[in-house]
This record gives sequence, structure tokens and C-alpha cells, in this order.
Amino acid sequence: MFGIVRPCRHALCGGLFSQWMAHLCGLCLALRDEHGHAARLVTNYDGLLVSVLTEAQTPAALPRRRAAPCALRGFRSADIVEDQGVRLAASVSLVLAAGKARDHIADGDGLYRRRLVAAAAERVAARWSLAGSRTAAALGFDPEPLTRAVAEQARLERLPGLGLLELTAPTEEAVAAAFGHTATLAGKPHNRRTLEEAGRFFGRLAHLLDAVEDLSRDRAAGAYNPLLATGADLVTARRHCDDALLGLRLAVDELDLERRGLTRALLVRELAHAVTRAFAEAEPGTPERTKRRPPDPGGLLSLACASLTCCTCGLYRPAWDEEHDKSCCSRFDCSGCDACGNCGNCGECCSCCGEGGCCDGCGCDC
Repeated sequence: MFGIVRPCRHALCGGLFSQWMAHLCGLCLALRDEHGHAARLVTNYDGLLVSVLTEAQTPAALPRRRAAPCALRGFRSADIVEDQGVRLAASVSLVLAAGKARDHIADGDGLYRRRLVAAAAERVAARWSLAGSRTAAALGFDPEPLTRAVAEQARLERLPGLGLLELTAPTEEAVAAAFGHTATLAGKPHNRRTLEEAGRFFGRLAHLLDAVEDLSRDRAAGAYNPLLATGADLVTARRHCDDALLGLRLAVDELDLERRGLTRALLVRELAHAVTRAFAEAEPGTPERTKRRPPDPGGLLSLACASLTCCTCGLYRPAWDEEHDKSCCSRFDCSGCDACGNCGNCGECCSCCGEGGCCDGCGCDC
């Protein structure tokens, strides 16, 4: 699991958390059912926003089905979303994951320097790209903006003298295309322009926060980072993030939505938390969690440990893994809570539901 929107179950109201998990598990199982177990590796928190936006615009809630117990849900069954929005999220996740893998291969990052690993990764990326494009075509979505964004991003990173927002532009356009198509799936074409605007702001935030989180590691490794390449400091990056947060909030307020609670909780409140968290960890002098762990050694040892983690459904975690010090129950929790009991958001249930009121189907007593 990865992504910048990682809502904590201690902050989301009960009804919203159940909806969030229904979309998350729905995405994972849609990838498995249509593209095989290996495709579940591309499950990510941000991709399922496409599914959330589709349901938010649809007059009736998306259909659910009962899923069997899963290790990542603590071996509990659950009701999961099963509809076109989830399939679009799966398609977008596959295409973008394929592009990211090819980018790592081209840059020779880490294990990708090894010819056998690079060759295997290229085959997987080709399979994911084809599968994602096939699903997109079935949904009437043209994946070309996504594939073009990956190629354009690589081209821009080779050019000197670009500004920070010039580097984030391909990501913005890719997310705008995915967000915009949810209006078509939901039968609300008048939302498309506003959704594309929201997608651009979200894409900008995703790109900038990724750069901020990787800054110290990229600087130490001499790897490419948009902040290092443009000479932008954290203050400049934070200003761009705050501007994008404001634009995203205004865009969400403009949308014609049937159910607004989960969309606002994720795209407004949780994104604001993500920005705060990323910059707090990147500030000089802040003790980052990654600094308290030994570094990933890379090579065959790292590959063997990653394989063992996968085969044990996450029960085994090497010492350099961010989940290493968590309990087994915490490891089998997909809620996104990265510091159970200490997230600082406990007791803020109703602040996630909107401006002073409870969300749709909240179920809490406030």
C-alpha cells in the first residue's frame, strides 16, 4: 500500500471508515479478479480516489458484495465496492505503476541496475500497461494522457532550468484526466471541468509531497529530486502545496455531489494532514522515523527479504522496513493509521464530516 492520502480509523467517523475500506478492498480485489494476484501489488491509497469520486456523484450507492476474510483486514470479511469506478481506479493504478517501473529501469535505481531484475521488471510493466489499457478501453477512458505523462516526465527531468511547477505539470494532467472521467461514469458531465481542476491540484500535491518525503534520501544517494533539480527550498514547496490545498478545497465545494462526506474527508482534511506530516518530517532537526532504522542494504538480501514479506502476507518484516516495530495487528490494518494511538487525531471524529456537522451515514453520536 502506498499513497499520500492515508486516513486513520481513529479520525474518520465509523460510517466514513467503512466506506473507505469498501473502496480500498474493492480496488485490491478488482485487480486480482481481472489481472491476477500479482496485479494487487499496485493497490494504492490515492488510486482509489477515482472510485470514491465516482460513487460520490452517483445517485445510488455503488453495488457491494461480501468478500472473504483477508489477512490485511485481520482475517475478517467485508462488504466491498464493485463497479465501474473501481475498475477505472484499477486501470489507472496499473498504467501508472507500469510507467513508474519503467522509469526506475531507465534510471537504474537500486535493484533495477541488475540486468535480470530489470528484464523481469520490464516484462511485468509491459503486462500491467497492456492490462490497464484494456480495462480503460472497456470503460471508454483513453489512457493516453497517463502514458504520455510518464514519457513527458522523463523528458522534463533531463532539461535544465525548469521551475518546480513545470516539473509537476505531467502528473497534474494525468490525474486531471482520471478524475475527469469519473463524471462520465457517474452520468454528470457538467462536473468534468471542475473535476479536472481538482485533479490538477491533487497531482501537484502528490508530486511535491513525494519530492519532500524523498528529499533527504535522494540528496544522500545523489538521485534526482525536483527540489534539488530546481533549487527550490521547503518554504517554496510548502507555499505551492498550500495554494494547491486551497484550490482543491474550492473545487470540491463546486462539485455537484450526491454524497459529499467521504470526498471532503479525503481530499480536504486528510490531504491537509498529509502536507503537515510530510513537511514536519522533512524539517531540519526533526527526528524522522526512517533515521531510526538501518538502511535497506539492497542487492539479493533485500530481494530475498521482500519475497519473504510477500509470502507471509506481511508477517515477516526486515529490520529496515517501516512496519518492523509494529504489532501483527497493526501490520494487518489497511486503515492507514501509521501511529496507532499516537496519531494526534483521536477524538476529532466530527471534524472530518464537514463544516460543523456529521457526514452522510456517519453513525456517530455527535
